[in-house]
Amino acid sequence: MSDSAVNVPPIDWRANLERLGLTLPEVAAPVAAYVPAVRSGSHVYTSGQLPFVSGRLSATGKVGAEVSLEEAVAAARWCALNALAAVHGLVGLDEVVRIVKVVGFVASAPGFVDQPLVINGASELLGEVFGPAGEHARSAVGVFELPKNTPVEVELIAEVR
Repeated sequence: MSDSAVNVPPIDWRANLERLGLTLPEVAAPVAAYVPAVRSGSHVYTSGQLPFVSGRLSATGKVGAEVSLEEAVAAARWCALNALAAVHGLVGLDEVVRIVKVVGFVASAPGFVDQPLVINGASELLGEVFGPAGEHARSAVGVFELPKNTPVEVELIAEVR
C-alpha cells in the first residue's frame, strides 16, 4: 500500500455526484475482447471508455469539424463517468484513495490543437467528484480516428485501499 492510502478518509462521492445532478451509470459493455477494468495491487486500470449515455454515444465525428469543443468537453465528462462506473463495478468507489492518472484521446480534425481543453472535461469531473483526491497526472492526445467514430476516449488509473 502506498503512503497516500494510509489514514485517508473515504470520499463522499455519492453526495458529490448528487450535487452535480449525476448518477453512476451501469458499466458500459465492452465493444471488443477486453474487460472494463482490472486491479493490480493497489491500483485499478480502466479500459478506454467512450461517451456512452444510456447505451448511445453522446456525439460522433471529429472535434473541430462535426463536433464542437463544448460537445467534446461534455463527451469527456461522460467518458470519465463511465470510467468511474468501471472502477465501481470492480471494487466500489468507496475504495478509491485517489485518481492517479488520466489518459484522454481526442479524434481531431486537421488543425485542431485544443486536446487539453477537451480532456479538461474529464479532469474537472474527477475533481468535482473526489476533491483533492481527484487531482491527477494526465495526457491528452490528438488522434485521427477512435472506435465507433467517437470524438473522445478516456482511461484512468485509480489508487484503491
